[in-house]
Amino acid sequence: MQESQTDNSQLLQILEQEVITCRKCPRLVEYREEIAKDKRRAYRAWTYWGKPIPGFGDPHAELFILGLAPAAHGGNRTGRAFTGDRSGDFLYAALYQAGFANQPTSVHRDDGLRLKNAFIAATVRCAPPANKPLPSEILNCRGYLEQELALLKPKVVLALGKIAWDAYLDILKIDGVIASRAKFLFGHGTEAQLPRGGPKLVGVYHPSQQNTQTGRVTSTMYATVLSRIRKLLADS
Repeated sequence: MQESQTDNSQLLQILEQEVITCRKCPRLVEYREEIAKDKRRAYRAWTYWGKPIPGFGDPHAELFILGLAPAAHGGNRTGRAFTGDRSGDFLYAALYQAGFANQPTSVHRDDGLRLKNAFIAATVRCAPPANKPLPSEILNCRGYLEQELALLKPKVVLALGKIAWDAYLDILKIDGVIASRAKFLFGHGTEAQLPRGGPKLVGVYHPSQQNTQTGRVTSTMYATVLSRIRKLLADS
């Protein structure tokens, strides 16, 4: 069992290097590198990451958290998913309260944050202009997501927003698990009734600053869903 776990960690590390060196999408490459060069005034002293963001977390996780894309001055700056921006502040605080993280904050790659039984990845691994990836860019990143899911074999996939929800359902459609994603409507707290044998798909509204500052998303809403996920994992 220990040998299998070690192999899984090594395979994820190999995939991580593949992600980091990816240049499949010229628009995203140009944008992420431009942002890393120009920077935001508050982060002038930072050396921006400026590369694709690999998945992050427990290599044996039962919970797979799927987001949209790195923020231009968040993950694209720090090099870790949901790190260094308001969305990350909200998400990691919620994961900490639910027991999926060892600390409630995520500031930089070496801040000591560890996920417990959880792994986080993005549908698109580079920061997109206006936070809106093109369908072709989502497609280019799909292989990385498929490999992570195949290695981890999670019991629950938590989709942060509709784009992540649809991206996961598209993989199921390609694999012949479902015929169409049309009947699987996204909503906060929604649990997709998928064929047995695969992970349970749960949806939440994205923890974007727009959602959290307007009250469309609250810490209580996330706590409720994460508590439900705890139960799903315990019962599986």
